[in-house]
Amino acid sequence: MHVKTKDTVIVISGKDKGKKGKIVAAFPKMNRVTVEGVNTVTKHQKARSAAQPGGIIHKDMPIDASNVMLVCPKCGKATRVTRKVEKVAGDDGKMNRSMIRVCKKCGAEID
Repeated sequence: MHVKTKDTVIVISGKDKGKKGKIVAAFPKMNRVTVEGVNTVTKHQKARSAAQPGGIIHKDMPIDASNVMLVCPKCGKATRVTRKVEKVAGDDGKMNRSMIRVCKKCGAEID
């Protein structure tokens, strides 16, 4: 998946098109993400106990990850993500490879 939890994204399609927000939760197996302030539903909740009263609550529901685009922290524009292989020396002296997300517009490393 091209986005992770705590990334700032912009919604590119759907009823909340154009809204920005942070990703609260990511579900890679379902390819869905929950963005704060996006896809908010109203739920009527029954009281369970005195400590948990009933009422109308507003809850952010997941949307498909393909409907969001990452906002680059450096240039501040919505961008597609590419990945770059970086070689890092490990504790045992071997070279380990890791993938780094890179902004396609300005070339800044995101991770």
